[in-house]
Amino acid sequence: MAVTKKGNATKTAQTIKNSKRSSTTKVRTRVQFYRPKTLKLERKPKYERKVIKTQKELDCFDIIKRPITTESAMKKVETLNTIVFLVNERANKKQIKYAVNKLYDVKVDHVNTVNTFGYGKKAYVRLSPDVEAVDVASRIGII
Repeated sequence: MAVTKKGNATKTAQTIKNSKRSSTTKVRTRVQFYRPKTLKLERKPKYERKVIKTQKELDCFDIIKRPITTESAMKKVETLNTIVFLVNERANKKQIKYAVNKLYDVKVDHVNTVNTFGYGKKAYVRLSPDVEAVDVASRIGII
């Protein structure tokens, strides 16, 4: 038993001595060394950290609060084919455009918004040239 072990040991020693060991070096293309990225696992919390997950999505009726009926707004209706609305502060221009299109069945050209101090967010909605803002305003009940 000892002879076979010794024979095996000498055999492996000779193969190691005769074999040529080759090592490759990694080609570095940058001067800086960047640490390798580690494994990022998905979080699995035992309980939710927030009580309220997200805020409610805005509905068309939540986006547009009411039309503004000041003299300057009426002037814009007559001259610039634009209707002025008071809208939700979280609504963006695309949402306002979609809500006006859905609620009043008119094609909107573009929307400008202004955040006013103490009053809220105003949306200047310019209607497309084929739609008269005066007709839409009378249908809404502004005029």
